[in-house]
Amino acid sequence: MAVEEAGAGFGTDVLIRKVDSHLAALRAGLHGPELELAERLASCLRELVRQTTQSSAADRGQVRAAVHYFVLRRESRGRLLPVRSLAAAQRVVNKVVLQLGRPDLLVETRRDPLLEDGPRLRFETRPERRPHDCANR
Repeated sequence: MAVEEAGAGFGTDVLIRKVDSHLAALRAGLHGPELELAERLASCLRELVRQTTQSSAADRGQVRAAVHYFVLRRESRGRLLPVRSLAAAQRVVNKVVLQLGRPDLLVETRRDPLLEDGPRLRFETRPERRPHDCANR
């Protein structure tokens, strides 16, 4: 039994280290909303890894796949292999979250607070101009 617990802990540590090291690399190149999304994805993945240490092999496999999808961003090679976006990783992580029955861990895209209620634009209407009919005057 002690061997199984040690093995589970080791796998957990490896996955969390992968997430943390990838996030550190992303921090060097991302800013603003993209960095916030990466931070939220990493936080969600860490929690999933911790929560599934005693789960079935299938559940742990889904979490491991989501971690690898987040971490292994392939380099672009023309049109054939585009770089994976964080939005794609978000979709994968959210799918796993829902499959594991943890909707509380969904990673949502943050919106600009200024635009949450919709844009506040005012349009002024001008009265319709009609051509003058000088002949009738």
